[in-house]
This record gives sequence, structure tokens and C-alpha cells, in this order.
Amino acid sequence: MSILDIAPVEFKDGNLLILDQTLLPGEERYIEVKTEEDIWDAIKNLRVRGAPAIGVAAAYGVYVSVRNIDEKDFDDFKERFLAVKKYIESARPTAVNLFWALGRMEKKLLEAREKPLEEIKRSLLAEAEKIRDEDEACCLAMGEHGLSLLRPGMGILTHCNAGTIATAKYGTCLSPVYLGHERGYNFKVFADETRPLLQGARLTAWELHKAGVDVTLICDNMASIVMKNGWVDAVVVGCDRMARNGDGANKIGTSGVAILAKEYGIPFYMFVPRSTIDLSTPTGNEIYIEQRNGEEIYKMWYNKDMAPAGVKTYNPAFDVTASKYITAVVTEKGIVYPPYERNLQKVFEE
Repeated sequence: MSILDIAPVEFKDGNLLILDQTLLPGEERYIEVKTEEDIWDAIKNLRVRGAPAIGVAAAYGVYVSVRNIDEKDFDDFKERFLAVKKYIESARPTAVNLFWALGRMEKKLLEAREKPLEEIKRSLLAEAEKIRDEDEACCLAMGEHGLSLLRPGMGILTHCNAGTIATAKYGTCLSPVYLGHERGYNFKVFADETRPLLQGARLTAWELHKAGVDVTLICDNMASIVMKNGWVDAVVVGCDRMARNGDGANKIGTSGVAILAKEYGIPFYMFVPRSTIDLSTPTGNEIYIEQRNGEEIYKMWYNKDMAPAGVKTYNPAFDVTASKYITAVVTEKGIVYPPYERNLQKVFEE
């Protein structure tokens, strides 16, 4: 089976299944989501992760959480729906796709308010399917646009995981890598391990290796020497929320990679679907950064603690890359160059 056939979120025969990414690379296991508590746990504890995949999972998740509600009055059903929506939104605060997808589901609910309850529920499922299908098409389009920036034989560095298991299919920044691989580009990819959750090691290295892509795993603090050696021709990363001015929040460590790339004269490309661009947020300073349990730093991956008991920790999940370090933003509508304050808005003009 091709890696592109492995979906992080599947809806089959009325069952919502999520690939438990906390078990990778050792085990490929799907868990079933039946309740709002299940989907909250899956998002909060990174069983599903990656901004687009979180959006898809949330859309299906809110549907399966309310499909058995048997309220006769629309307003009562809406009240229950909004309570579930608010609860799921609390799982992770930074990835804008979570709120975007649930907002679309609420809008669909309100549009169908005059219909019978069962028809309303069918409309919600149809909207979740539409969100999934649109994300797959979006990622394929970003792959084609991104591939136009790359040349055969390039060395490419990436940080965290923005591959097929972070989206409906193809990935965001890894989409051009997969398309290029199919077309004989022979890319050489360097994957940062991406502390502290190791998505680069556990997920990016796993899926690229599984696909037959030439991938080399490096520790986060090796990016500078790899660039200095001349092995990196471009950096590609994903994004969890982009502000109106082009500042982009991505997995912690991304901003450091961007600064290094600028120093070494290497183009830095951020892949951002329109659903991840938040025009209501002026700059990266207004992006809320999720803080996670410090035990992830010194305990999670070790047989014994790798720090003294009681030591203080600081464990932000994301950092913000300033727009001045981003060479171009790749969207499904095309490639956006500075000035981002003006040009990002153009991708929303039909």
C-alpha cells in the first residue's frame, strides 16, 4: 500500500476512525471515535494532529457527537450542538483549522434550520465530507504550485510533519516532495527530529521512508551544519495559523530554522492552505501559543527521567516565524510573495 493510501481520518460505514499517531512508527492502529470526549482526547493528545487533519477530524467529530441527539425542537438541538462545538474547540487553541471547520459545521446547521432533524444531520455529514474532499484537492494544488519552486536533485529540509498523515491526503509542504518523487526528481530530504514530540522522527521520517523517498533524519541542532555543508537548497514547512501580515505559527523550532535559512541564503517556503490564514489576526504577536506539559521534554520518550526531579520546564508547542524570514507562502490558489499584508488577501478573491 502506498503511503498516500494511509488516511489519518476515515469515515466508513458510519464509523469515524482516526489513525493513532502517538503509536507511530511502531504500530499502525485506528481508534474509533464515538463521543465528544473521544474526539476531544484525540485532538488534545495528538492522536490526530496537523492543522488540516485536525479540521477534518473535528468536522466529523462534531457530527458523530450529535447524530444520536433526539431533540424535536431545532433550538434545543442547536443548543446541544453549540455546547459540543465549544467543548471540542477547547482541545487545542493554536491551530485555526479547528475553529474554521467547526464554524463551517455551525453555519451548515443554521442554513438547514427549517429542515427535519434527520435531514439536518445528513447535511452535517455532507459538510464534513466536503471539508475532507476540499482538503485533499487543496493539498494536491499546493503540491503542484510548490513543485514549481523546486528543481530535480535538490536537498530539502523540513521541520515537524506536514505530510499526508497531517492532512486528508498528500500533505501541505510534503505534497511537492511526493509529486516530485513520482516524477523522478530524486529529492534528498533532511527531516529535523522536531523536539519535544518527535513528529519529524516518528512521522515525517516514517512516511517518507515508507514512500521510498531519500530521507535523512537529523537532530534539531544539526540544521545549521547541514546548511553550511551545502546540502540544503530549500526549506519547506507547514503552518498552523498565519496572521494577516504573513507571520506564521508552526511547530516549535520553525522560527530558528527560518533564521538559519536566511543566514545561509536558502529559500524558506511556508505551505499554508487558505483555511489556515487568519485575516482577523493582524500579526503573529496576537497568536495564542499553546503551552504543554513539561514532562514531554524529559520523561515522555525515556525509560527513566532525563532531568532532575522538580526542575522548571518551558514547553511551548509552537513558535511564530516572522514574515521577513518567509521567502514565499504556497497556497492552493498559488504562490504568494511579499508584501504579505496586501497579497495574502488576494488569495481570497475569487
